[in-house]
Amino acid sequence: MRLISGSAGGIPLEVPKSVTRPTQDRVRQAIFNMLGELVPNARVLDLFAGSGALGLECLSRGAASALLVDQDRGACEVIKKNLAKTRLESATIRQGDVFKTVAQLAASGSQFDLAFADPPYAHKPGAVDLAAKLAGEAVFQALIPTGGSVVLESLATRNSASFSDPWELVRARDYGSTRIVWLRKRA
Repeated sequence: MRLISGSAGGIPLEVPKSVTRPTQDRVRQAIFNMLGELVPNARVLDLFAGSGALGLECLSRGAASALLVDQDRGACEVIKKNLAKTRLESATIRQGDVFKTVAQLAASGSQFDLAFADPPYAHKPGAVDLAAKLAGEAVFQALIPTGGSVVLESLATRNSASFSDPWELVRARDYGSTRIVWLRKRA
């Protein structure tokens, strides 16, 4: 796995040895092709960050800052190594439960122009789709200003989650077993 473009483009990234499932290069390329000019100068939130590839890709492409959140200590150590390797600045790593961290960020009044969430997939029938759950949380919605974007990754299935106010569905695409959903916050 490597960064695709920008100031650190081509630099290989380490991947946590834990149960993380890194976003494939071709899927990340598709995401950033969709987002285009939304990345430069954006304040970015990367939830369930794993290797930090999505947040680091944003920094490489000119994002103003990135907060990378993961519960796994090993993943956070890998993100630190990847930050050192890429020499990207303006990144903060936060280890902790994503839902608790989101609530803390909302309570502090933090806002992000662009957020990514790549949680563990709901593989079993009846399992909770954490990406859809996160998008439905009022505290998460408070982190995104009007016009801000959210990119969610989940397991591609025939019965996909639907998103209602305040979200406008911009695009949903499947890449193999991965579904990418791009939402924009309405007024």
